[in-house]
This record gives sequence, structure tokens and C-alpha cells, in this order.
Amino acid sequence: MATGPSYRVAFRRRREGRTDYQQRRGLVLSGLPRLVVRGSLRNMTAEIVKAELSGDKVVAYAHSAELTREYGWLGDTGNISAAYLVGLLCGFKALNQGIEKAVLDIGLHHPSKGSRVFAVLNGALDAGLIIPFDEAKLPDQNRIAGEHVAEYAKLLSSNPEAYQRRFSAQLSKGLKHEEFGAHFAEVKEKISSSLKKVDLSTEASEKAQEAEETVEED
Repeated sequence: MATGPSYRVAFRRRREGRTDYQQRRGLVLSGLPRLVVRGSLRNMTAEIVKAELSGDKVVAYAHSAELTREYGWLGDTGNISAAYLVGLLCGFKALNQGIEKAVLDIGLHHPSKGSRVFAVLNGALDAGLIIPFDEAKLPDQNRIAGEHVAEYAKLLSSNPEAYQRRFSAQLSKGLKHEEFGAHFAEVKEKISSSLKKVDLSTEASEKAQEAEETVEED
């Protein structure tokens, strides 16, 4: 370890390998809220964070456990599909808080093409957030929908013992992986329909139109 009067000790989180302060500085200077994506083997989280003088302020938050608890998700909570749904959920929550633009903050995650962090980004983009991105980094849509999982399950179904061993956790919840794509689409629709912001001006106009038609009929 370097010593001497000019040696400057790095910040604790930098020493622990938890924060890249150079990257963080660039993101904060953008002036936009950050879509902070973090993940473990089992879960994914997404936050919309504003940098303030008093510290970071979380405006919207989504965790993959919410998918199971609130929307009936039966699949793994740490895979590509779950990551996309977490991004979609966080994106809608952010829009409902008045946030329309953000920048992606993946921390110390390696920016691998098609990885879970970019699946989260894809979900946030589909929710309607405006975020600068490289389209080449986004996962394939078929992979996000879990079509590769369904194909693998169909292939493995000829061997019941191997099928049961591979998918036992999800089978115990009632999920057949041959139907993974349909289940993904169902949960996606639940999130969209429950959180998609209603255009109040359009809704008021439609109600006024209905009222006029009712009066004319009378």
C-alpha cells in the first residue's frame, strides 16, 4: 500500500469495490435522474434516483419480489424475463411520479450485451421512459419473453425425470415452462394495466362525449 504525505486514501466504497465514483460523477453531472440497476443471483432491483445536496433521493423503486407478491409471477425472480418486468414496473412508477427522462446507472455490473441490466433498461424504455441507450446491448425480445425456456422445456418433456428435476421449483408453484411465454405476457399486461397512467384530458373528453350522446338519445 502506498504511503507518504501526498497519499490520498480512497473512499471506503471505492476500496470495497462497491462504487465507481468517476462514473457516478459523470452521471450526476448529466442533471438527469438515474435508473439505478442492481442484481444478485436471485433478484433484481431498479430505482429512479435523484442526486441532491442532502443525498440521493429515491423517486421510484421496484424489486423482483414484487412480481411474485403483487402480480402473480411464478418464474425465477433473477432471470432475464423477471429483470425486464422489474424495469417495466419501475418505469411506470417513475412516469406516475412525473419522471420522463433518466440515464442508466449499472454500477459495477459488466455491460455485457443482452444481460439482465439491459433487460431492466428494455422494460423501462417500453414503459415510456426516455433513456439514452445502445440498441445493440438490448436482449433479444424472444429471450425476454422466455421462448428459449419454453423450447427447452418441450425438448426435456420426453424425459419426465429430468424435466421434474430441472423445473421442480416452478412446477410446485403451478408453472409449466412450456407455457412460460403466455405467463410472461399475462404478468406484463397486469403491470401495464394497473400502473399505466391515464390521460385525464382524454378520459374527460370521452366522458363528455358519452354524456352528450345520452342527452341526445333522451
